[in-house]
Amino acid sequence: MEYPSYTVQGARVGLRPFRQSDGPEFAARAHESRDLHRPWLFPPVTVEEYEPYVARLAGDAGRAGFLVCELATGAIAGFVNVNNIVHGAFRCGALGYGAFAHAAGRGLMGEALALVTAHAFAPADGGGLGLHRLEANVQPGNTASLALVRGRGFRLEGFSPDFLYVDGAWRDHERWALTAEMPAPEGADRPG
Repeated sequence: MEYPSYTVQGARVGLRPFRQSDGPEFAARAHESRDLHRPWLFPPVTVEEYEPYVARLAGDAGRAGFLVCELATGAIAGFVNVNNIVHGAFRCGALGYGAFAHAAGRGLMGEALALVTAHAFAPADGGGLGLHRLEANVQPGNTASLALVRGRGFRLEGFSPDFLYVDGAWRDHERWALTAEMPAPEGADRPG
């Protein structure tokens, strides 16, 4: 089987852009992962939902989306999106991410988050996103997501009541952020 080239890769995972042809695998993985994702996350669980999702990612200059793929098999392990990208004096983006059930708890998303962070902070003229800051907004009860950002060296910056409309209601979120100058956590060097 021939695997696509990766935007960036680490020891076990590679990040690559979404493709329309990934719809069946992505939807199947998201469907299998509903118990893991809910009530925090609602990725497309059908090909019909996936197609406009990917079209929005591809058509929005303020967004960069990546599938997290296992290098050994090419299987989709999850996804990471850098949303609301603003350049100029701000140079910031907001992260959205999710692991699929078969990959959860194996450290793959930690590696993926390190890769996307390095790519986001790399200069735009070198193929990166040229950002200075990444933010992650996480619901307080989402312990796995909180552990992921904490483990990648993000700092807690505050609390936002009624921040995002998720699962039929406005939900509180903790605001976590990382800047290009912040050191990587011990034992977790940032690639790049």
